[in-house]
Amino acid sequence: MDERKNKVFGLLGKDIEYSFSRGYFTEKFEKLGLKKHSYVNFDLQKIEEFPGVIDEGGEKLGGINVTIPYKEAVMKYLDKLDKTAKEIGAVNTIKFTKRGNLKGYNSDVVGFEKSIFPLITKQHKRALILGTGGASKAIAYALKKNDIKFKFVSRKPNGKKEISYQDVTEEVMEKYQIIINSTPVGTSPNTDKCPDIPYQYITEKHLLYDLIYNPEVTTFLSKGKEKGAIIKNGYEMLQLQAEESWRIWNDV
Repeated sequence: MDERKNKVFGLLGKDIEYSFSRGYFTEKFEKLGLKKHSYVNFDLQKIEEFPGVIDEGGEKLGGINVTIPYKEAVMKYLDKLDKTAKEIGAVNTIKFTKRGNLKGYNSDVVGFEKSIFPLITKQHKRALILGTGGASKAIAYALKKNDIKFKFVSRKPNGKKEISYQDVTEEVMEKYQIIINSTPVGTSPNTDKCPDIPYQYITEKHLLYDLIYNPEVTTFLSKGKEKGAIIKNGYEMLQLQAEESWRIWNDV
């Protein structure tokens, strides 16, 4: 990528006034001396506004990250999908190819895998994924790839792979030692909220992972910590997926 040219990167999402990506990449460009690179938020109220972003940005656009709630909805606007993104059915990184096409990738998988797997031990054989949005699909893909059985927990379960929050019993909690929150429940400013699971059945054998990083320790994680569980937030995952996006944009 030519560092002498003005290049605009950005995050596509909704109500994303505060974004990890903008801060992360702004700092990265400063460190790398990329004075003509900038990172902005494309805060859209509806996905139908997306083609306007592309038209307006033109050749200056260097790459786009995608967050809630557009990881699936943006796919219909892309010319191509990377194999992994296609299998997952969600995109969080958009690359502008040399031919001017939009190609979708998913770097959430790499971020999640590299951040959680150092914590997994032999006892962690099954996982509950709380939520069924775009991020949960990348998590499911990574777990499947690493032979960890999983179930989604949803407010409106659909199909065999999904159960409701009411179905999460003591027996289920005992069987599923990894619990991953992929919902936005508990994000600042609503820090007192947490997913509705029976926390009393958590033990030191559990691993609780929250994709949220603001606050650093969500109510979900603190309830796990009280029971002696291993806990981790999504900050490192975000760093890793950001670096993976940068690699994709630059053909590294």
